[in-house]
Amino acid sequence: MSLTPELYDIIVKIVDDRVKDIKVTREAFDKLSKIIAELAEAQKRSEERITRLEQAITRLEKTVAELAEAQKRSEDRLTRLEKTVAELAEAQKRTQETVAELSKAVGSLSATIGFGLEDIARVVVPGWLSRHENIMVDDLERRFIEVNGNLIEINLYGEGTKNGKKVTIIGECKTRIYESEVKKFIKVLKNIKDALKGKEIYPLMFGFLIHPSAERIAKEHGITLIVSYAR
Repeated sequence: MSLTPELYDIIVKIVDDRVKDIKVTREAFDKLSKIIAELAEAQKRSEERITRLEQAITRLEKTVAELAEAQKRSEDRLTRLEKTVAELAEAQKRTQETVAELSKAVGSLSATIGFGLEDIARVVVPGWLSRHENIMVDDLERRFIEVNGNLIEINLYGEGTKNGKKVTIIGECKTRIYESEVKKFIKVLKNIKDALKGKEIYPLMFGFLIHPSAERIAKEHGITLIVSYAR
């Protein structure tokens, strides 16, 4: 069978069409391959993000657990602190009650000692004044002196004579005489100065103990300090 020009053209056309189909199919394949590669890359990135997200969630869960544990420890410490504060408050209450009872006891004791000290002073001081100052006084008593409408209490008050001249004894009794006690007595003397105007005053302080800090200031203000065992 001979190949006629018409048959040849037909065969060429068929081959061209097939080649075109093959070309189109190859281009489609290449595009599809490219798309698949891009999808694979996107999938890889998605999986990496998911992995990082899972890791972040794991860290977050760990942090939340740690915070919960820390919160629990804080609550435990707060509970212990509240308990301690309550115990301290109760202890403070008991201490205040004890101090109040001690204060009452000390106040009662001070009153007893104060009265006893004045009794001793009334016996010791007149003889001491006679021997050391040539002051003759028969008796010492507790007295209130009015100053500007106020009454000032004097532990030892007496009127006597020194070398034939009248002298007024103004005395303060303190179990322990420190500088602060002398300063308070100085204020008392200043307050009663006007009320005893014209009278010669002999100020003294009498106590069981005289601290060295009291001696200097007493001397500066002409106040005699007499200890209870003095003769």
